[in-house]
Amino acid sequence: MSEASPAADAALDAANLSDHEYDGIQEYDNPTPGWWHLIFFLTIIFSVFYWFWYAGTAPGKSVHEKYEEEVTAYYEMLFADVGTLEPDEPTILRVMHDPDLAQFRPVAQAIFTSKCAACHGATGAGGTGPNMTDDSYLNVSSLTEIATVIREGAATGAMPPWEGRLHPNQITLLAGYVASLRGTNVPGKSPEGEVPAPWPEWAGPEDAGAP
Repeated sequence: MSEASPAADAALDAANLSDHEYDGIQEYDNPTPGWWHLIFFLTIIFSVFYWFWYAGTAPGKSVHEKYEEEVTAYYEMLFADVGTLEPDEPTILRVMHDPDLAQFRPVAQAIFTSKCAACHGATGAGGTGPNMTDDSYLNVSSLTEIATVIREGAATGAMPPWEGRLHPNQITLLAGYVASLRGTNVPGKSPEGEVPAPWPEWAGPEDAGAP
């Protein structure tokens, strides 16, 4: 390196110094390169087309719509072998006890965790909503009414209706899961409401009308 290089560098630095000075530090004029500006403006142009396709009048599907389609397709595949699980007493009992439906119990628990735990607690022991693990119920006097409350909601909207947001089979599976929590008595919120009659005994597959 020549001895003139440091002097040349100093001269270049002096030429690039701006007139702005803050707390004794003089600002160096080092503008962003042209390719950076190009990318920035291209992202702005792209965002216009993106908005028009996904949020405007163009037929593109949003991320949420694609997610709902994928969830629907998943449950159609999952329930292909069992058909429709009606929210009646024999079917809810079957969901609770039938070994052939054991594969769906983790699904039901996952639904409870994602949709119900915010109010009823991850274990069902209550929160802003009642405890699901004792013997008392606020809006339920029979096994099938659990599915009704899930579907239609309760407490003037405090419990939201899930009809249209959950697959009908999901509602039945969730009803069976909630019913199975009764009597587990996880420490939590104090009992509320009335104590309905014990759930009926499951007589086996012949009682459930299983296909």
